[in-house]
Amino acid sequence: MSKIDPSLFNTHEHAPRWADEPCPQCGERLELRHGKHGAFIGCSAYPRCDYLRPSKVVEHDEDVEKVLEGSRCPLCGHALALKKGRYGLFIGCTHYPRCHHVADINDQGDEEPPCPACGKGHLLARTSRYGKRFYGCSRYPTCRYVINDKPRAESCPECGFGILAERKGQLYCPNKGCDYHR
Repeated sequence: MSKIDPSLFNTHEHAPRWADEPCPQCGERLELRHGKHGAFIGCSAYPRCDYLRPSKVVEHDEDVEKVLEGSRCPLCGHALALKKGRYGLFIGCTHYPRCHHVADINDQGDEEPPCPACGKGHLLARTSRYGKRFYGCSRYPTCRYVINDKPRAESCPECGFGILAERKGQLYCPNKGCDYHR
């Protein structure tokens, strides 16, 4: 029978860099803690010492999956990239955080119908924090018009409402009181 090398179980070699650092505020040891927003590094002397920091440094370049060659941001002219975010994949400007242009990859090339409520904005595809798709005015928070079904840039032939909505292959008028279906 062979003997097991005890150096394989030495945790000091595999310990994170912050494990040997003392707390910059009070000098106590730092430890990994967990809160409602995830893991963080905090002082072991809490609540006497309230020092904390994120468990990992977040860099904006980590979310870039692929730079889209030949594409240009409509706001600043820099290249666009396929990025991975909180709600999945999206297209965004590579010049972030100076430029905040984003586009949904599922609706590329689709027409953005005008907002029927304000008439100045357009209805953009959005994703809720629960992963559900909805369409809201681009002038939010000034205009808070929202619709759950995909809007079409056609006026209702019965009431003249600015858009029609599509649900399960059928078009209908989303205006309250109008019963138009096609």
